[in-house]
Amino acid sequence: MEVKMGYREIIKSAIDAGREVLPEHEAYQICEEFGIVYSPTRFATTRDEAVEAAESLGYPVVLKVVSQAVVHKSDAGGVIVGIASQTEFKEAYDLLFATVKKKVGDVAIDGVLVQKAMPKAAEVVVGGLKDDLFGPVVMFGSGGILVEIFKDVSFRLAPLDRDEAMRQIKETKAYEILKGVRGAPPSDLDALADLIVNAAELLSAIPEIKELDFNPVFAASDGAVVVDARMVI
Repeated sequence: MEVKMGYREIIKSAIDAGREVLPEHEAYQICEEFGIVYSPTRFATTRDEAVEAAESLGYPVVLKVVSQAVVHKSDAGGVIVGIASQTEFKEAYDLLFATVKKKVGDVAIDGVLVQKAMPKAAEVVVGGLKDDLFGPVVMFGSGGILVEIFKDVSFRLAPLDRDEAMRQIKETKAYEILKGVRGAPPSDLDALADLIVNAAELLSAIPEIKELDFNPVFAASDGAVVVDARMVI
């Protein structure tokens, strides 16, 4: 089962092992230390552990493969969503392994991530990188696949305060959706601004992290939740 480590221990372990991309569950452990809210998640190394995790979290859940050889999980068939019962979960678990093996071969798989499915909300992206000239930079914009299509993003030097994060949000087209459209409630902009501030603090505090990608973040009316995390060291 998952063992909690501090971010320094996580980073050192990854560097010692020669890993460039942190497993998603380790990225979430770092998020927790910086007050970044994420969907409740459990890491499991066996089928029984995974079933127990799903039962503990409560359905519906999402199932994700954890493997250093699988960087883009969705492309490899390594993500299954909308699992609504234990019977469905057991079927999904077997399907996940079979699909990944079919698409990428007989690669080493460390385990699976079982994640509580969050209610749908406006999707945004919060990310960042270490610029050679300017240092840590935090990014915000339209999330999901829209970030690649519309390139609707805004950048700020890190660290920054909530007022500056709010200005960053308002620079994007995503802001129009976040205000609420077609009867949808407005998103919790304060929570979203706090997430940006905390992501910027994380980038500033951990020099080994070169890239950060929270995509998507569900910007709901009562909070902002990371549902997928990627950290490159």
